Amino acid sequence: MTANEIVAPAVDLYSDTVSRPTAAMRRAMAEAEVGNEQAMEDPTVNRLCARVAELLGKEAAVFLPSGTMCNEIAYRVWVDRGEEIILDESAHALHFEAGGPAALAGAMVRTVRGRRGIFTAADLETVIRVPRGHHGQRQRLVNIENTANLGGGAVWPLATVKDVADCARSHGLKVHMDGARLLNAVVASGTPASAYGALCDSLWIDLSKGLGCPVGGVLAGSAEFIERSWLFKHQFGGAMRQAGIIAAAGVHALDHHIDRLAVDHENARTLAAGISAIDGLSVEVSEIETNMVYFDVTTPAFDAAGLSERLMRQHRVRIGAMGPRRMRAVTHIDVDRSGIETALAALKAVMATA
Repeated sequence: MTANEIVAPAVDLYSDTVSRPTAAMRRAMAEAEVGNEQAMEDPTVNRLCARVAELLGKEAAVFLPSGTMCNEIAYRVWVDRGEEIILDESAHALHFEAGGPAALAGAMVRTVRGRRGIFTAADLETVIRVPRGHHGQRQRLVNIENTANLGGGAVWPLATVKDVADCARSHGLKVHMDGARLLNAVVASGTPASAYGALCDSLWIDLSKGLGCPVGGVLAGSAEFIERSWLFKHQFGGAMRQAGIIAAAGVHALDHHIDRLAVDHENARTLAAGISAIDGLSVEVSEIETNMVYFDVTTPAFDAAGLSERLMRQHRVRIGAMGPRRMRAVTHIDVDRSGIETALAALKAVMATA
């Protein structure tokens, strides 16, 4: 397919990363005060960082180009080369960050098997290494992903985070939260973001997913942690100079787009309920907690890639294939209830031909 043949989807459920800035957000960006953020002179960047630090209950924060950079800088701060990060076997950093923990932090990873991306303190204990003098690598960090992407957008209960954090610290380990969709967890559970922050040594929020910003993430922690993070921000190519133009989108989103995440969650439940009524598709409706709907293609007539291709080609509805028979639909600010109904009608039409 050439560039001239590419047709944009009418309903795009591929990811919440495809969300676009609203007209009001664009106005805020156009009117933003700017300065040299590397010299701490961009007032809009400074305002965004202060807001996120307060939201997460941390001393300081740093604005970065991406959520992946938030994770990788945190790993670089906490872990020396050859040391180990413990994370769930489904973690984003393990599968979708291009080997960043090894390439950028020189870290090894040790996985723990949780349920839907969430592990317990007892699970964590099973992968804690017994010290063996100079022969074994040191473990330094426990990584929690909230919500858990491959777990279907599952929300970590605060009590589970506390138990895991207590276990980690009893073994001298730091705790980092990959908070790409942390605010979805906050809205779905009613747990304040600062309550999660109080249990973690570092954590971050993504601006370019459910909040609808065009780019960016904000990493938070102690003042000492953030000062160290600035070194790696520069080293990893994260200097952005007059970044207030994009930081203004984040400030606007924090003012206007957090509570509306509940709409995305309701749309996801509506979508899942509709999918459950379509022959040849299977979904666990009871597991829909936030804005992700994972479902399976059970008919032998299609695989996931084939269904995804037909939906787009015949109906301009984009839903991603996540495996041979696994699919993922993600609701977001650009998909309203009418878009959900359009997607369900397209799924019904294609599956009727199976």
